Amino acid sequence: MLFKNVYLRSFRLFLFPLAMVYGGFVILRNYLYDRKIIGSIAFNIPIIGVGNISVGGTGKSPMVDYIAGLLKQHFKTATLSRGYRRRTSGYVLANQLSTSIEIGDEPMQFHLAHPEISVAVGEKRIEAVPQLLYDRPDTKVIILDDAFQHREIVAGMDIVLTEYANLYSRDFFLPTGDLRDQKESVHRAHIIVVTKCPADLTHEAALTVKYELGIQSHQYIFFTSIEYGTPYNIITREKKPLSRTEELLLICGIANPLPLTQYIHESTKTYDALFYRDHHIYTIDDINEMEERFRLIQSEEKMYLTTDKDAVRLIKFKDRIKGLPFFVLPISISFLFNQQHLFDQLMLEYPQKFYAEQTATGESN
Repeated sequence: MLFKNVYLRSFRLFLFPLAMVYGGFVILRNYLYDRKIIGSIAFNIPIIGVGNISVGGTGKSPMVDYIAGLLKQHFKTATLSRGYRRRTSGYVLANQLSTSIEIGDEPMQFHLAHPEISVAVGEKRIEAVPQLLYDRPDTKVIILDDAFQHREIVAGMDIVLTEYANLYSRDFFLPTGDLRDQKESVHRAHIIVVTKCPADLTHEAALTVKYELGIQSHQYIFFTSIEYGTPYNIITREKKPLSRTEELLLICGIANPLPLTQYIHESTKTYDALFYRDHHIYTIDDINEMEERFRLIQSEEKMYLTTDKDAVRLIKFKDRIKGLPFFVLPISISFLFNQQHLFDQLMLEYPQKFYAEQTATGESN
């Protein structure tokens, strides 16, 4: 694995000329937006954009899930995603019969976790927003998933995520690096969240990161870590804690499985793993492979374990996996340095101020 990673990094260095060309187009595009040569549209509703400037897993889904869970207690909330790797196209509004094939795995996660909110997908979000508001006219706030680099829509609150182990300040343009936008674009954001931090991150280390990222005076920075919950059965939802006597078969198709594998290594006796590409669409052949690998585990105490994200793509095989010890490991985010209250306050104050200003303007007119 180490040799493979070194080889891939070395190979990407040869793509530096392509990275320079790509970076040039990105810089030109941002210049045209900054100079208003290309226009952006602002909708008359509070919009919170959650995104990043790099490819790979920075933790957008847990962040969107957290914000949706917070806002829905006070406002009619909706999420709008692109619906990456779904089998449909165009605008789709989730309903009781929706599947991950129709709306994508991450939107399906939101739909299952928050059935009371509106979950929509659409590649052209500039067209999807009006359609969403037409379908759900009582919507009071929209969370745009993976939207920061897409500047067609103006978000009143922009949140940019960057992974602690792969800060955007140390990265370069695709394909040599992982950046899909220039680092200076982050200055447009209102909030920067450093994700997947060590739970014991020190104040000194956090301050070093803050200076390295060049946080502006108008910006807030937060630090979060991953928090794993108690596994639950994919069918019955029965909970079962991980055990040091248990052996696992990990089923994983996410962008960055390293934090997950580290946690499992520390929490169980031993494990085998089947890794798939991010957003992998599982087939019956994959299920056969899983069952074969599971049979090879000699221990009597053994279980399948997968992620929330993979579970919404595996549930279509419920008749096949029903009765098996097939469990899902839920994850959430945990704010470090007692920052959660401030973050919650900022999320709630934005739509509150939006509507207060709207009311004041209406009264003055």
